Amino acid sequence: MAVIVALGAFLMTLAGGWTAQRVTDRRHLVLGLAGGLMLGVVGLDLLPEALEAAGTEVFGVPAALLLFVAGFLLAHLVERLLAHRQASHGAAEHNGRSPEVGLTAAAAMVGHSAMDGVAIGAAFQVGGGMGTAVALAVIAHDFADGFNTYTITSLYGNARRRALAMLFADAAAPVVGAASTAFVHIPEPLLGAYLGFFAGALLYLAAAEILPEAHHEHPARSTVLCTIAGAAFIWLVVGLAE
Repeated sequence: MAVIVALGAFLMTLAGGWTAQRVTDRRHLVLGLAGGLMLGVVGLDLLPEALEAAGTEVFGVPAALLLFVAGFLLAHLVERLLAHRQASHGAAEHNGRSPEVGLTAAAAMVGHSAMDGVAIGAAFQVGGGMGTAVALAVIAHDFADGFNTYTITSLYGNARRRALAMLFADAAAPVVGAASTAFVHIPEPLLGAYLGFFAGALLYLAAAEILPEAHHEHPARSTVLCTIAGAAFIWLVVGLAE
């Protein structure tokens, strides 16, 4: 049942990526919406779950928040190191951005989607009602995941075929994650640590890359509205899932 339900997440992820492709003539709006979706996922979904799951504190600070900061800093460091390596080898960049950063970020999105599938499988082990609630939440926000995966990969100058490959990987990840729960159990503290770390990396991409790019070419009010709408959509999804 968990795998069958995860197929809904597969289709919703593809729908999000398809939407991102079709509105390329409104790129600033796409990026504004993507930034809002990412901000909403971090602040309203990932961090609350990470704080609840991780639980422990390190020197007075929740471990999930420490890993959140670590994820943010590591994303910044990886981007700078990759950009420096490309420049030193004379490789071309896309508007000063290294394509490998986009692939790395998309790979993190794929990992997150796999964990979504694990969450579906684990919830169905608890009970059918719990599994259905978690599945609806995952399916709803996987549209945003597909949208963001394609957008991030493309933003960093990767070819369309690479963006599509990462999109399909992101779509398949929940199915694989749900199937894996028949064999593997992930401890809740470890899951919380991962979510905190991933949230930090995602926030860096939204705040330092996606939103500045959205406002660089078209500093329009409509772009801001799209960002607000993206965050509000995640709020709605989280609220309906409770």
